[in-house]
Amino acid sequence: MIDAGARARWAELRATLEPFVARRVPAEDVDDVVQDVFLRLSRGLPSLRDEERFGPWVYRVARSAVADHLRARARAPFSSLEDEEPAATPDEPALTEGERLLAPLVGVFVAALPSPYREALTLTELEGMSQRDAADRVGITVSGMKSRVQRGRERLRASFEACCAIERDARGRVVEISPRPGGRVPDGCSC
Repeated sequence: MIDAGARARWAELRATLEPFVARRVPAEDVDDVVQDVFLRLSRGLPSLRDEERFGPWVYRVARSAVADHLRARARAPFSSLEDEEPAATPDEPALTEGERLLAPLVGVFVAALPSPYREALTLTELEGMSQRDAADRVGITVSGMKSRVQRGRERLRASFEACCAIERDARGRVVEISPRPGGRVPDGCSC
């Protein structure tokens, strides 16, 4: 049986994690991801050596759980019977039709990039890791990672533009895409 103090601390941690996760995954998946975070925390807690690092460790576990969830969801984008967009928050406006069409293709186009750019964009853009953490993981300087991300974004944009005609609105948001005749499409892309 869990004592009341421990239960209160877990409830407090859950109240802190839910908004963090809710900003990153669709509303219907928040509880599942938070539950996954708690499962990972309970499994990894015995191996935590420095109790002062508990807070950063919790968020690292949460980011990892969110990234794994989004990756699994991207592999099976039509597994959900609902075809709804998550509700837009004031910080994040709803996706335009063009952005909604491009979003599932980003992973395929990133996978087609050369190695250092693919790795940099996968870690920072797809997994949500900070550029500093990605640099530490890869073993390069932060400025080196920033350069790779910037060049990777330029190559990703060029790949999209070689494949499709992309129309943007005044704010730079994608409003319409149409395949270019003879456009270059990465292997594995069903566009």
